[in-house]
Amino acid sequence: MTLDDLRVFVAVCRAGSLSAVARELTCTQSAVSQHVKRLERETGVSLLERQPRGVVPTAAGRILCDAAADGIAGLDLALRRLGELVNGDCGSVRITTGGTTVRHFMAEAIVAFRRRYPRASLEFRTETSSRSCFDALLASNLDLAWITIGDPVRGIEQRPVLDLPWVLAVQVDDPLATRSRIDASDLSGIRLVRLPPNSTSGAHLDAAFSELGIRVGSDTSVADWDTALLLAELGLGHAVVPAVPGLPASEDGPLRLVPIPALPPLSVGWAVRRWDALPPLARAFADIVTRSCAASPYRLDPTAVN
Repeated sequence: MTLDDLRVFVAVCRAGSLSAVARELTCTQSAVSQHVKRLERETGVSLLERQPRGVVPTAAGRILCDAAADGIAGLDLALRRLGELVNGDCGSVRITTGGTTVRHFMAEAIVAFRRRYPRASLEFRTETSSRSCFDALLASNLDLAWITIGDPVRGIEQRPVLDLPWVLAVQVDDPLATRSRIDASDLSGIRLVRLPPNSTSGAHLDAAFSELGIRVGSDTSVADWDTALLLAELGLGHAVVPAVPGLPASEDGPLRLVPIPALPPLSVGWAVRRWDALPPLARAFADIVTRSCAASPYRLDPTAVN
């Protein structure tokens, strides 16, 4: 049994496919299968069950996968910290997040981090959802994930940074554009550009709508907030989005962003495997981003957008 065997086995359990892991590792499916078979010989039990669409871990496989994932994560963090003790401030910070996060939450912090640690490198891995960020964080040697704060996830620590209020994005000639605020009753019956219901922010919004008894229609959905704003600008519907820093709205622009006080704010922030084991450079980057967000004018000022 080798560390590579365990790494490959964990990857197979998460992907549910031998061929997908083979493509990721640029090797043959047979080579991936050999790693699993070696573990099965060592443990004396079957670890994977074949299904019509891939594989799933058996009961024994789940036990080994959970233990191996925790051990590999701890070992990776230890090796990173040892490397930084040797190399000082010329190491790297690896972050996973959504495609628009860097622009809205990290732009100024990246500049500040680069000035303070000129020899360090930043590596970003784009994912399409907070759930994907969690999976990437658990399955690889990433340091940080910027996510929408949600339900607890095993093996992950979440730390809120910002609470973002919600706004309704409407075209300038829309009757709602002249309002100083949007009430829950104003949302019933409008056509929304919807966030994916399987995303944390989409689920948060759907739960708030249900709690308030709001029924909305939708024939358009998007994967991120910026695209929702673009489609609202093009007239494909209204968009309910969080008031992230740098929203493109002004008196001369095509959109108006009207606050919706009835909706509970959306919390965003950091996720890591263990804060106390975070490498020094990664902790420094997280702290710089947190301070930058705290100083940014992300809270919506209604007089600035109406």
